[in-house]
Amino acid sequence: MGRAHGVHFIECGLIDGASWIHGLGYQPHVALYEDPLLLRRKMERYGVRFSQVDAAYPLSGRDGPLYGVPYVLKTIPWAKHAGAPRIATTDGLHKPEGLDDHEAMELMKRAYGQIVEVAEAYEITINIEVHGYFTTNPERMAEMLAFCDSPYLAMNLDTGNTFIAGRDPVEFCRRFQQRVTHVHVKDVSESLARAVRGHETGIAVSQCAIGDGVNAENIRQVLGILRDRGFDGVLSMECEGAGGPMIERSLAWLRRTLAELGIAEQ
Repeated sequence: MGRAHGVHFIECGLIDGASWIHGLGYQPHVALYEDPLLLRRKMERYGVRFSQVDAAYPLSGRDGPLYGVPYVLKTIPWAKHAGAPRIATTDGLHKPEGLDDHEAMELMKRAYGQIVEVAEAYEITINIEVHGYFTTNPERMAEMLAFCDSPYLAMNLDTGNTFIAGRDPVEFCRRFQQRVTHVHVKDVSESLARAVRGHETGIAVSQCAIGDGVNAENIRQVLGILRDRGFDGVLSMECEGAGGPMIERSLAWLRRTLAELGIAEQ
């Protein structure tokens, strides 16, 4: 589908291990036991490559150092061989149980310190994705981006998660525009916004075609801010497949909007 529509970048999640769902072909993630070089060559035959891979086990909880940090560290060399220049990481959706905010932030600071040290050696960017209890709070996000003085610690902006958390995606983008290296373009349906906006911190995908929801104008303004900043990264659409039509409508809207804003597609 990517080749048919002229889409040259894809993003996927990674799993450390396997499951029966994965073995039967239903799992949308890639397993770390799959050889990254062979996968890279296969993707090249289809004219696609990774813009980013996700290793987003929540790092804010008490089990973040036990499970999340080794998971991200194992992903870094795999991503290098697979040709993925970025890895998405994040916090948990809710306030971590058994920790106050200061304790959780200190936990994440140590975690990102370990992760970024390795990422620098492999020249892989570690993106903090806007997705959870801490990362959708702009003050906390600013603190997290200051965990390490490194060009390899950056931000994955998510237009849908900022909106569903009750924030203003435009202001969020404006504040952090210099740290954004990858964008999840996600719309929000009117019914979903009415039901959970301000009560949740993230949604997996758009449940409507991008451009058909109540977040469309925010997305347009975000694209304008990034254009003016000189952003040349990847816009990763996140929406339900619905057999293809929803993705096709989303892609058509995004391309039309980019053209209206004078943004050249690379």
